[in-house]
Amino acid sequence: MKYQISPSLMCMNLMDIRQQLAVLNRRADMLHIDIMDGHYVKNITLSPFFIEQIRPHTSLLLDVHLMVENPTDFIDPIARAGADFICPHAETINRDAFRVINQIRALGKKVGVVLNPATPVEFIRHYLHLLDKITVMTVDPGYAGQPFIPEMLEKIRQLRDLKRQQNLSYLIEIDGSCNQRTYRDLMGAGAEVLIVGSSGLFNLDPDLETAWEKMLDQMRQAA
Repeated sequence: MKYQISPSLMCMNLMDIRQQLAVLNRRADMLHIDIMDGHYVKNITLSPFFIEQIRPHTSLLLDVHLMVENPTDFIDPIARAGADFICPHAETINRDAFRVINQIRALGKKVGVVLNPATPVEFIRHYLHLLDKITVMTVDPGYAGQPFIPEMLEKIRQLRDLKRQQNLSYLIEIDGSCNQRTYRDLMGAGAEVLIVGSSGLFNLDPDLETAWEKMLDQMRQAA
């Protein structure tokens, strides 16, 4: 199986964004963009303006992860800026999940949902069939570089089994500590899209081309 690779742009060297984006354009399957509001999580990272700025410079799918308390405030501006996937956290849309999903779909975008480590798959069972992608957080959200939570492997396996049993088409994506130490376990559990950040890609070498080759070698060894 070919695993899709989605570099997390909050981990890239933003002082060298043109060169790094040129490397990623040739190699990545999609680009992961974190939007944080400083409330749902303490951190603040990228923005709809960032999406708008890079959209003309990449043809890759832009996968936008909404770590925000009120995702409906962000959906329209993110769609206008050029996002392809719009992925709120399940906990933030529980009261009106079907309306939010329909809002994203009506804008012509793909619908994702993100599960925090403590959020069970049961939380989204009634709208699994409406999703294009499910992101399993394998660390608590908000900051890069946190330790992997091994209990999440069972959640990944559960999503893989439900996908097969119900003949569904959502992608199973992993966010958090995707690196040499976890690739084998993640792949074995059913991961399909790996979000790579500091430990998985950007810190492997100052030169991003070299870092990418090192990452691929680590993935091959794990497969």
